[in-house]
Amino acid sequence: MSREFWDERYANEEFVYGKLPNKYFKEKIDELSVGKALFAAEGEGRNAVYAATLGWEVTAFDQSLSAKKKAILLAENNQVTIDYLVSDLDNFNYESASFDVLVLIFAHFPEEKRRIYHRQLTQTIKNGGYIILEAFSKNHMQNQKENPKVGGPKNIDMLYDLDEIKEDFQNFEFLEAYETETELNEGEHHKGKGSVIRILAKKTNEINW
Repeated sequence: MSREFWDERYANEEFVYGKLPNKYFKEKIDELSVGKALFAAEGEGRNAVYAATLGWEVTAFDQSLSAKKKAILLAENNQVTIDYLVSDLDNFNYESASFDVLVLIFAHFPEEKRRIYHRQLTQTIKNGGYIILEAFSKNHMQNQKENPKVGGPKNIDMLYDLDEIKEDFQNFEFLEAYETETELNEGEHHKGKGSVIRILAKKTNEINW
């Protein structure tokens, strides 16, 4: 989706995916030792702000300026600070081996660029650091037909296959990696049954792609 699409979606006062963190993300971040976290395609900041309330040092980025404004407001309302950059992945300034966790919550990238982006992002993680990922699977299209309010990309090429996603992260030990059906209740644009992929993985070594 274009920057203009997301700027328009996030322009309203309401938080379109809610203010509460994603349930899978919350469950996993609650179990990790506090450190530095990178949130890619973070949108309105609900996950980044939650991590900051736990004491994490948070960096987030998204291509939408409207998203940043709402994320900063949410952080202020929760009396925390986050470093939020307006950038797409082609222009993001990656700092190698600087983060303890990479968070990818419904961060959907075009199929032709997905693997490149994922591998670029993993270079920002320290050895022993983690990925927390939740994204819609290719099976999600049936849920969209039954309930358009459940959200997610309408283009199947932007939906994910578990085996393909695991190939993106070859230098990781998969502590969890599965596809499941879940009931979403995240604002007005993630409502209803969704088919999602969930991954918790630990970085084991560096690979020069």
